[in-house]
Amino acid sequence: MMEKKQLFELAQSVRYKALEMAHNANESHSGGALSMADLLVTLYANYLNNTPETKEAPGRDRFILSKGHCCALYYAVLAEMGFIDMNELMENFAKNGTLFFAHATHKLPGVELSTGSLGHGMPVACGLALGAKRNGLNNSVYCLIGDGEINEGSNWEAIMFAAHNHLDNLCLIVDKNKMQALGDTKDVLCLDPLPEKLKTFQWNVIEIDGHDYNQIISAFDNFKECTGKPTVIVSNTIKGKGVSFMEHNLKFHYSAPNDGELKQAKEELL
Repeated sequence: MMEKKQLFELAQSVRYKALEMAHNANESHSGGALSMADLLVTLYANYLNNTPETKEAPGRDRFILSKGHCCALYYAVLAEMGFIDMNELMENFAKNGTLFFAHATHKLPGVELSTGSLGHGMPVACGLALGAKRNGLNNSVYCLIGDGEINEGSNWEAIMFAAHNHLDNLCLIVDKNKMQALGDTKDVLCLDPLPEKLKTFQWNVIEIDGHDYNQIISAFDNFKECTGKPTVIVSNTIKGKGVSFMEHNLKFHYSAPNDGELKQAKEELL
């Protein structure tokens, strides 16, 4: 188990690694990667029962990154946890002929599902959670989606399905960074009031600041204690979190940091 200071330091480190990968490969989606760092680090370091040694075990916990276009940071977390080699990742991310695709791929150790086509991760997570219950497994299934991704109707079907089947082994994490490809989520297709909507679907709803470790830890603890219904953590975050010129800046949904921007990001993060 990591203390909050260690979690923060690890989150800052993987943020920078994700930016370095994006810079080297001239890849996009850095803003959405940075917003989920604190959530993902806490989950993998302190809660997810899944290690390089148990990655094929039937009873392992499962994690699906449905917003798979933000996989650079996910890969960095997997490397920190020992699933993949960090040096190989940094050298080969998004290069032709390698398995380090720019969308999450199940070809890499520790990745459960190839994702990036939005709205697919949550339905699969429901299937995994239902299958685990039917097979008598005492594991948990986590799925992280973006708030813009909730525009996809497949998520609402899955939300209904999970509640109907009382999938209390399922934890949905919404990275509510309030932006998507075309602008602010409230202007593209407003979701609010999201927590209240999810409550009407009979979910255990927890709303937090997704950069506050006390609240993140409390939310995951709450999920572990909840019975009879699935849990959703509505995590209010900042797109581009941790780098001043990237925060709430739509440019970094589409572009990689240049040399000067990467240098400034390193100074702010590390």
